Amino acid sequence: MISPASVQEVMNRADIVDVVGQFVRLKKRGTNYIANCPFHNEKTPSFNVSPAKGIYKCFGCGKAGNVVTFVQDHEKLTYPESIRWLADFYKITIQETERTPEQQQQQLAEEGLRILNEFTATYFHDALLNSEEGQLIGMSYFKQRGFRKDIIERFRLGYNPDGGDAFYRNAANKGYKAEMLERAGLVKNRNGMLYDVYRGRVIFPIQSMTGRILGFGARILKSNEKAPKYINSPENEIYSKSKVLYGMYQSRQAISKQDECLLVEGYTDVISLHQGGVENVVSSSGTSLTEDQLRLIGQLTKNLTILYDGDAAGIKAALRGLDMALSQSFNVQLVLLPEGEDPDSFVQKSGAARFHEYVKEHKQDVIGFRLQVGLNDAGTDPVKRSKLVNEIAESISRINKAEDFSLQNHYTREAARKLDVDEAGLINLVNKYIRDRVENDQKHQRKEEVLPHPETLNLPNEPEINAAPAEDQHEWQLLRVLIEYGHEPYEGFDSVANLIESRVDADLLQDPLVHRLFQEYMDHYKHFGSTPELHFFINYPDQEIRNKMASILHPRQEISTKWKEKYGIEQPPGTVVYLNDVDSTLSYFELKKILIIQDQLTTKLNKETDPITLKVYMEKFLELRKMEKEILKKHSTVVFKSMKGK
Repeated sequence: MISPASVQEVMNRADIVDVVGQFVRLKKRGTNYIANCPFHNEKTPSFNVSPAKGIYKCFGCGKAGNVVTFVQDHEKLTYPESIRWLADFYKITIQETERTPEQQQQQLAEEGLRILNEFTATYFHDALLNSEEGQLIGMSYFKQRGFRKDIIERFRLGYNPDGGDAFYRNAANKGYKAEMLERAGLVKNRNGMLYDVYRGRVIFPIQSMTGRILGFGARILKSNEKAPKYINSPENEIYSKSKVLYGMYQSRQAISKQDECLLVEGYTDVISLHQGGVENVVSSSGTSLTEDQLRLIGQLTKNLTILYDGDAAGIKAALRGLDMALSQSFNVQLVLLPEGEDPDSFVQKSGAARFHEYVKEHKQDVIGFRLQVGLNDAGTDPVKRSKLVNEIAESISRINKAEDFSLQNHYTREAARKLDVDEAGLINLVNKYIRDRVENDQKHQRKEEVLPHPETLNLPNEPEINAAPAEDQHEWQLLRVLIEYGHEPYEGFDSVANLIESRVDADLLQDPLVHRLFQEYMDHYKHFGSTPELHFFINYPDQEIRNKMASILHPRQEISTKWKEKYGIEQPPGTVVYLNDVDSTLSYFELKKILIIQDQLTTKLNKETDPITLKVYMEKFLELRKMEKEILKKHSTVVFKSMKGK
């Protein structure tokens, strides 16, 4: 178990902009940062990060949290694993409290494959660098490819000895079970004998965006027609080929900085380009692009350039994923390398500078490229040309017409000219594909409305935060104002906290969580004479409260400077904002108290018979009604509508 002091040190050191910026391309907007949300697909940024508060909030999908919950959600880690990841990121040595053998076994079971993969990557890397066989066979292959030692270490390349079960015996001696080794695809059972799957192969560890080892690719070195050239890890709990891009960990910062991602086919292409100084590059490992892979790239850039070596089969396979990229508003361009060259050979012969020049000079947009490849393949065959017209029309229909109207029109005109078809007819075909897709989406949506959405199901092990009713929203609003502005001055009072303490009766708070946190805040204020720090609530031990805090304390949307120039709308000064916030929030509870007293007076009026007492009650009731009207007039009746009739 991680000691509380170590957790606190990690929380104090962790900068949310630094951490989120490792996975998402952040843009500064006022005092905050914005980005496309990494948790759902979107075309315009709705993901906000507040460095001052140390929290993030997506206004699109509602995800919110602090630096630890971001790592948890993005990398699918547990809370302790996220703390360890952050500690490693900031080079913090964490102290662990003494653990029982049962706790050690539980931790091993939880981390499972991740621990095994890390051990395996280290074993293969050590076998490459320090064993005689690794040097003679594995290292000779990498040297033949021209890989330097620093590049080999950067990508943690390795070698599995050819002995048959050398890795298995080593792993078994370290306590790894055969069942887990088989599930990870590292060993196989043949007639009761376990042997290494990757024996005699060089190893390419496949890493997540944070550097965790997810799986392995292994290339055979001997000539063997029966054995596949490459073997990849099987799909398991932590590895899914369609959700991973090779080289993303090593390339993520360069992709974000250069605002462009180069996509190649193989492992060695990525490594060679890195060695040649081209670092904004990843590989899809020979598969067509998937939505999950595009989401990874889209977190860092919307500019995607795909490099091909001219192999017709490879080009056609890769092109299949590009319609998805168009529909997600990627700026997709393609580059066909000189005949007989691949990215690896080209950069090694020509160098990084010439490589960049060639890419810049030979970029083609995706529609133009598809037309070129398709027309070369179709020739004069009318059937193939007809099929190509439909393929191009479907691709053009993927472009968001609302956002890229002129771009869609440009592609339609160019395609009609090159395909030698009527432009109006092509437009109708494009629109047909759009209509068909809309109808399919509507059918799918209607099915979803009948069936319960997965997010509405009460799944185990996930904190449940239901949408609060109107009254609870006002109570959480009071808590937000108290946490954010409690230390600020207020005329006639020592602080906003002092004002709220004197004006709000804690018994009016019906939400048990709000009541508990309100009391904790006030106890701290009375005992220490100062308000609790913001991070006391953002990093609260209870995960449900941490998530709720991040949601209510999210960065506010700031008014664009262009609105001031165009419409004369200005952001009010900070003092005005917080005073208005405090006054309107308090008015709700003042009105609530007034309505409670009105109800009590109404009961008394119905029972009282003494004329003098009746008169006093009636005067008090009318005074309360006057106060009620003044509050409603000042702060809008809409805000408090839900209170009437209670």
